[in-house]
Amino acid sequence: MLNCHGSFDRIEEIEALVAGFEAGTLKREEWTHRAHLTMATWYLSKHPTPAATRLIRDGILKINAALGIVSNGDSGYHETITRFYIGMIGHHLGLDGHGEALLTSVNTLLATRGHKNLPLEYYSRQRLMSREARAGWVEPDLKSFEWNGA
Repeated sequence: MLNCHGSFDRIEEIEALVAGFEAGTLKREEWTHRAHLTMATWYLSKHPTPAATRLIRDGILKINAALGIVSNGDSGYHETITRFYIGMIGHHLGLDGHGEALLTSVNTLLATRGHKNLPLEYYSRQRLMSREARAGWVEPDLKSFEWNGA
């Protein structure tokens, strides 16, 4: 359960969220932006990036289907946003979360990089919300990612 500051108090809370994600039993109101970030941080801390990316993508599609969230050209799963956050979380784990306990890494990520509009610092709304960006990876058009050496 998230406390009043949006962070987790115990690792067991993160584990329960990931278990619900994997089982497809999360409720719609639990499948929030912060749940997405927490789940992705979990996978990226436990698997190499290519394997974590597959698990994250497949898991989002599975939980969305279980919750009745339609993924098509205009709604549901968004490849560019997913890969944006995978890169950002990987960067966070490499710099800020290196050697940190997962609970600390997740809470630090949520506090420093957890706001929903972060991708709009790198992408214009028009580019990010395009069908092309939803279906596949598109490069940012406003600024480069700091995690790509920019």
